[in-house]
Order: sequence, then structure tokens, then C-alpha cells
Amino acid sequence: MIKKLSRGLLTTLLAAALYPMNTMAQAPATDPSLKMPTLEDLIPGGETYRYTENLYGVQWWGDRCIKPEIDSLFAINPKNGQETLLTTRAKVNEVLRSLITPTDSQAQSRDEVMHFYNTEFPWADKPYMLIKGAKRYIVYDFEKNEFVTAYPQAAKAGGINIDFAPQSGHMAYTVKNNLYVDNKQVTNEPEGIVCGQSVHRNEFGITKGTFWSPKGTLLAFYRMNESMVTPYPLVDITQRIAVTDPIRYPMAGMLSHKVQVGIYNPATEETLYLKTGDNTDRYFTNISWAPDEQSLYLIELNRDQNHAKLCQYSATTGELVQVLYEETHDKYVEPQQPITFLPWDDTKFIYQSQRDGYNHLYLFDLNKKKYPETYPAEAGGAYTAYYMHTQLTQGPWLVQGILGFNAKKKEVIITSTKESPLQSNLYKVRVRDGKLTPLDNGQGVHNAQLSASGTYVIDNWSSPRVPRNIDIRSTANGKETTCLFTAEDPFKGLVMPTVETGTLKAADGKTDLYWRMLKPADFDPAKKYPVIVYVYGGPHAQMITANWMYTARGWDLYMANRGYILFTLDNRGSANRGLEFENCTFRHLGIEEGKDQVKGVEYLKSLPYVDAQRIGVHGWSFGGHMTTALMLRYPDVFKAGVAGGPVIDWAFYEVMYGERYMDTPQQNPEGYRETNLRNLAPQLKGHLLLIHDDYDHTCVPQHTLSFIKACVDARTYPDLFIYPTHDHNVLGRDRVHLHEKITRYFEDYL
Repeated sequence: MIKKLSRGLLTTLLAAALYPMNTMAQAPATDPSLKMPTLEDLIPGGETYRYTENLYGVQWWGDRCIKPEIDSLFAINPKNGQETLLTTRAKVNEVLRSLITPTDSQAQSRDEVMHFYNTEFPWADKPYMLIKGAKRYIVYDFEKNEFVTAYPQAAKAGGINIDFAPQSGHMAYTVKNNLYVDNKQVTNEPEGIVCGQSVHRNEFGITKGTFWSPKGTLLAFYRMNESMVTPYPLVDITQRIAVTDPIRYPMAGMLSHKVQVGIYNPATEETLYLKTGDNTDRYFTNISWAPDEQSLYLIELNRDQNHAKLCQYSATTGELVQVLYEETHDKYVEPQQPITFLPWDDTKFIYQSQRDGYNHLYLFDLNKKKYPETYPAEAGGAYTAYYMHTQLTQGPWLVQGILGFNAKKKEVIITSTKESPLQSNLYKVRVRDGKLTPLDNGQGVHNAQLSASGTYVIDNWSSPRVPRNIDIRSTANGKETTCLFTAEDPFKGLVMPTVETGTLKAADGKTDLYWRMLKPADFDPAKKYPVIVYVYGGPHAQMITANWMYTARGWDLYMANRGYILFTLDNRGSANRGLEFENCTFRHLGIEEGKDQVKGVEYLKSLPYVDAQRIGVHGWSFGGHMTTALMLRYPDVFKAGVAGGPVIDWAFYEVMYGERYMDTPQQNPEGYRETNLRNLAPQLKGHLLLIHDDYDHTCVPQHTLSFIKACVDARTYPDLFIYPTHDHNVLGRDRVHLHEKITRYFEDYL
């Protein structure tokens, strides 16, 4: 039995041996009370899908924890865990029904609360909850059990991207390509120009297109002109005569869209745009407001993505006020987070940077301006400082995110990988001197919500042997806890494989890589087993983490119980290991990653129970690229592979992601030629199945179809399967079909 991961354990394991190993033992397969799991049990969309239970909608109201249920709403005292009933669904609906009049009954009758899971509590100082009804947002006083007010929700048909400002009651949303605020149309743009939506294809941490100011009185928004981008034709086959659905998909090295940032004032109904100049072939990311709403801050990134500038713009004139900080790197700079002002001092903010090789916090002081001074950065490149700043966190680990602040104690609460690259743990950082204090049990993966004052967190965590625990923790020392919920093993009563983890050396001979292995529950070391390598391998993803069962997927469990060994390795280029670990793949995606995967196979071949003649590989998206590349570059290693949604030619991939890691085809012709898998089509020897969705907006079908053509020309013979009407993955009931299809392919050829 593996011990729970403790502080420093993984460091010890790394030094212990070349292939250190942890094992999670499961109940013996001979137990007659256990059932063999099916794909319906293990795959989302399955009729009997098993998933880890959760407390849905648990959140903070000020410093009181709110636990919603279907019929009741509870508040929990974080000090002792005592529950208090706030209201019931029957009481709320009785009040809401009393508001219905004969003239508006049809519109308002749908406002009845079906459950409390999606209610919110954005007013920390008032006993109000926000009920998101079908037609309007309702503010409800749960102490008095009475209606307070209501805001029309996207009255225009088809309204999406709803962004409500609880401080002011203003509501923004989009209809098709235009922005609306309080049901007034703000923009009136022609086809090809999109307002109020996410831009730059969701890179650089961008997830939305509207940004309310702190008091909710001004709205910053993106305006994207993509009319110059050549439409890419996807095909809608749901109609009798199929029609094309053109999407704007800028490919690497081609003309890209242009973005502006606007500011709308609901009081005056006027809009101004930031005066960013005519050269808008660059990226505007990480938008944030000054606390006084007089300035808008953002990070400008050049198209080469090797020069970032933190800029301040006037919210009243749109003029550039100043540049506060710049950062360059020979490979790329990738800002992911907006600046965060200290709640107790409007003249200081936190900036996040990887300039020393790991993402860390830097505290800037707007009262201490300096002449622009440029310094070499520890991880390469340089940075230019216009204001004095200090580094708050440092070390060979990274800050994953800021949860918020304890203003009274002047602390910032963060999540980080300090314990291990496999973990995510909670810490508080004293802003005065950067003192770091752990706030959790030092195990597993923690996701937390911070209370309004910063004195408590709701800590939702798991570890390899704990499916889920939800605790309330004090941020005073992290030791005072109240357990809210403990999930049962979702696979109780099922036969489960064993899970092992360990490390091995990368192809560079020095870097430790983490791996995970699943063995059949009835594993016999005297037998020879086929192996399936499940791979992703790309940036911003990590396959092995120290949460429940080390993040093993349902299909992995299923295949292990069918007599396969499932193996996964996080190669260089993947997430949470620092800048050097990631950017070693720059300009030749898939090459170094493949070398590392082969090192994993060499380890597998050293095991007496592995059948070296029956090794397969499977992955999706970047993992689809890796699967195809491994089958082609190492045809004598892999006997069978299934590549889902694969990137075949990085020249066919989009500008932002593709050019960050590959530069443009014009700048890096050798790299694009080396990584274009069509050029390797003659090397296919094993059995390769390519699966693609015909409505894929992320990795367009041209990748797979062009590769099939190259194989026809080369007289090699891959297999092809298409999932109609799906985007870049297969969801719902069809997901079970997908995994049955993949299973059958390996059963046939491995």
C-alpha cells in the first residue's frame, strides 16, 4: 500500500533510484463480490457512469460557508461546522409566484427555483442571494424571505456570454457578433467583426470578452476584426443538402485578426477605444482595472510573442499613460495572469512572471518610479523595470494562481507546486517579506475558495487514495479544519487495477520524468502483457498528478482489466515543471517529446512481464500528433496506434499557439518540414487508426485528410473513422462508442 504523499516525499523518491516506484494496491480480482467494470461504468455519457461525488455549489457568503441542496439552503459556521437553515425552495417559490401577474405570467413563471446549486452570494455584507432565472436575474433576501429586485437577462433572443455586475446591477451579453448592456445594443458591427467575446483563440489566459470595473460602472470589452482572415469551410451535414459553415481560422504565418479594447459607459451610453496605434498585429491580454476605475491595465504582446509590455491606459481618454514593465525572451514570453492590486494599498500590485524560470509573484510599488533600467533575466532574455519591485516568491517550483488576500494580516493566498510537481497545495505569503506558510495537509491536489476576509478557505482536495475531501480551513495556520464532505470510492464493488508511479530519466540524460502504470487486477508477473502508451505531451497539460488514482482515466482502468498494461509519461514540454522544461521543444514540436516517450518504452522493455512486440500508443489532439509521430518515427517500436484529432502539419494550426512554439513557417521552414507528418507517411508499418470530428474548430479536418492523401500517395495504409457533428472531442453517449471503437482496434491489432 502506498503511503499518502507527504512533504518532501517525492524529493526523497527522486534521489532513491533510477526508477523509484509507488504502488496502489486494489482488492484482489478473485473477490467474488466484485464486478468487472464496463465502459458504461467508466466513461462520461455511460448509462451507469461512476463519478466522484461532490458538494455542488458550495461557496462563501462573506465568511460564512453556503451549502446548497435541492430543497434547502444552509449556512455553515466555519469555526465549528454548525449548520443553519437559511431558506427553502418552497418559501422562495411561494414569494416568486406571488409576483406573477396575468400580463407577465408566461415570462416570470419560469423563474421558480428548481434547486439552489446555481444560486450565488456576491454581496458579502447583505443577506442577498442571486437567483439566475430563465428570463431574469432575481435578488432575494433570504433572511426576510422576500423579493428585492430583478434584472432582465438577455432579453434579446440568443443572448450569450452573460456578464452581470452585482455592484451596479448592470448586465452585459452578446448576440451573434454584437455587444448589449442592459438590453441596449452597444455595437452594430458587420459580419467579420465580433464584440464582447473571447479573442486570440483563448490563448494567453483569455477566457472571456467583457470586464466590469470594480464598482461595475464601466465595461471594458474586446472588439475583434477578423474580416481579413480567410474563412475556413466546415460542413454542416445535419441538413438534407449539406451547407458550409465558414469559421475564421488564421493559420500560422498567415494574416491574423486585429483586436481593439473598448470601454463602454452605461450612464452616458458612450464608447471609447484605447488608442493603441495603427499596428494592431499584436495581442492584448490580461485586462484589469485600477481600483479607482480611472485606468485600464493590460499586457501587450508582439506577434512574435517574445516581447511583453505591461501598459496603463486612461479610461477617460483612451490614451496610453505609461509602460510599467517589459519582458523579452529569445523563445517566447507567455503572460497568463492580469495584475492584482493589493486591497489595502491602491499603489501596489502583484505581477506574475516566469523570468527566473518558474512562475512567481513580483510586488510593484507605483510610488517608487525609476528610470527604465534593463537587466538580464535568469531564465534568458531580459526585463525592463520602470518601477521598483521585489520578488515575493522564489524557488524551483511555480505559483499556479492567486486565490485572494487576507487584508487584515496583509497576506496573499496562493496555490503552488512547492511540495511536488505532481501536487497543488495552499500557501499564504506575507507581503511584507515573502514569508511562505503552508495551509493544508501537504498531500494531493487542492482547489480552494477564499472567504471574503481571507480568514478561511473551502478546500476541495483529493490524493491518490482519497477520492475527494472538502474541508473548511483557517488561514491562520491551516490546522484548524472542519470537514464538510468525504466522498466514497466511486469504484466500490468493482474490480480495479493496480496503479504505480515512478520516475525515469529523459532523453537528455538528466531530467526526471514522472510516469504512471496500470496493471490488471489479476496481474501475474510470470506472464507477458501488451502495453498501451497513453500520451498527450503538449504544453499546458499534465497527465500525472497526485490526486485520485493519480488521474488515471476510466478507459485506462477498463483496458488494464482487459489484460493490458497502461503507461503514461509526462515528457519534457508538458506543464508544471518550469520554463526550461517546457520550452526545450521550441521550433520542433513533437521531436524531443517523442525521444522522451521512447525512453519510457525502453523502461517498459526492461520489465520481464512486458511483451516488447506488442506495444501500442493512443492520444488525442497534441496526443494525436504524438501518436502519429511515434508510429512513423519509431515504426519498429509501436505495433498499433489510435490518433484522435491529430495535428499533422503545424502550418495548418492557428497563429497564436502555433507561432509561440514553432515561429512562422517563413521563419522556421526546417522546423515545419521536420514536424510535418505527411513527409513521414512512407514510414508507416504498423496499424494506425485516425479518428477525427467533422466539425472540429480547433484542429481542422484538413490535418487528417491531408495525411490520408499522403499515405495513399506513399502506398501505406492507415485506417480512418469520422465522428459527424462533433467538435474537437466526442461527448455524450457517443463518447462510449468512441472508446469501444478504440478498444476494438487494439483488440484486433495488439
